[in-house]
Amino acid sequence: MNSLSWAIFVPLFAAFLITTDAIVRERSQRTERISGSAGDVLEDNPVGRLKVFVYELPSKYNKKILQKDPRCLNHMFAAEIFMHRFLLTSPVRTLNPEEADWFYTPVYTTCDLTPNGLPLPFKSPRMMRSAIQLISSNWPYWNRTEGADHFFVVPHDFGACFHYQEEKAIERGILPLLQRATLVQTFGQRNHVCLKEGSITIPPYAPPQKMHAHLIPEKTPRSIFVYFRGLFYDVGNDPEGGYYARGARAAVWENFKDNPLFDISTEHPTTYYEDMQRAVFCLCPLGWAPWSPRLVEAVIFGCIPVIIADDIVLPFADAIPWEEIGVFLDEKDVANLDTILTSIPLEMILRKQRLLANPSMKQAMLFPQPAQPGDAFHQVLNGLARKLPHDRSVYLKAGEKILNWTAGPVGDLKPW
Repeated sequence: MNSLSWAIFVPLFAAFLITTDAIVRERSQRTERISGSAGDVLEDNPVGRLKVFVYELPSKYNKKILQKDPRCLNHMFAAEIFMHRFLLTSPVRTLNPEEADWFYTPVYTTCDLTPNGLPLPFKSPRMMRSAIQLISSNWPYWNRTEGADHFFVVPHDFGACFHYQEEKAIERGILPLLQRATLVQTFGQRNHVCLKEGSITIPPYAPPQKMHAHLIPEKTPRSIFVYFRGLFYDVGNDPEGGYYARGARAAVWENFKDNPLFDISTEHPTTYYEDMQRAVFCLCPLGWAPWSPRLVEAVIFGCIPVIIADDIVLPFADAIPWEEIGVFLDEKDVANLDTILTSIPLEMILRKQRLLANPSMKQAMLFPQPAQPGDAFHQVLNGLARKLPHDRSVYLKAGEKILNWTAGPVGDLKPW
């Protein structure tokens, strides 16, 4: 944008902010119900519609792993821990496996952390294989369907492919023993080998108490147009700079680092959450995987998410009207981001903000303790309930086998 364009545009944007703040203050108590089937799904109550049997595994698969490194309680993959805790006390739990609709195997596959707190997925396939061998040896329920009525929480970057680098995740593919099971995972990308049909896509974990502790008054003006904090280049893992985020984050930095409408930086200030509540738009670009915790943060703090991740499958897409609350930008169009955002009509922005203010939508993005009606736990249960009843074809005939227990990399076959 040349100097003449800036001279014209900046005053226009200042007027935009003043107008927006005036209308937002006037309507600050208004929210908008999600209409149609999405709203019905969001407010649905799964209790009474399904029963879940929770396998009791030796603590080496879960509790002991957490005791070794309590940091797992706060990282973005912690949904596997809190889903386990929730199900142990949920009214959908049954102690009688004969009446169960679903079977759940609690394995904490993301709790092997580096000193920097990053999960190492390399042991995960052996852990999962070991757990499946255990339940198939001690209970009859896995063997009658080879897992078709079982679900597993696998919140790695690339789900049950169990690797944080996409090329190697694709090469590995989904763990063969999980091919018939339903996967509950954060990763979602259309037409990708690491997302199997029928998976339930969930939001990454964000500590609810931490989020609520940073809330500021609703009438605070949104004086930041575009906000982002995070990496633009992952020099350590992608020294040439062309693979990380498929170049989308680098393009944001190169095109808008000097643009006064963009508050973007690699610095992560202590006011990060407060700043999001002062912003109109929050960038949610892909990183190594398409999704980002910023999706959750943006919804909770009423900042319109700008989703830059081609073919992304978003959390609870049948309940959250992402097209109505967010802005979707093709990765190839990042250079036009300023033009695209400034051309959105004011009334459309205000409607997105009213939808974001809906408490039920915010609730659906969090895993609170204790659980609350309509939260992410219940949205997972809703997803499981909608897959019932199981088709009779999932039950195998006596002696019939479909899954190959010896498939996969040789290293995965080692005992755990």
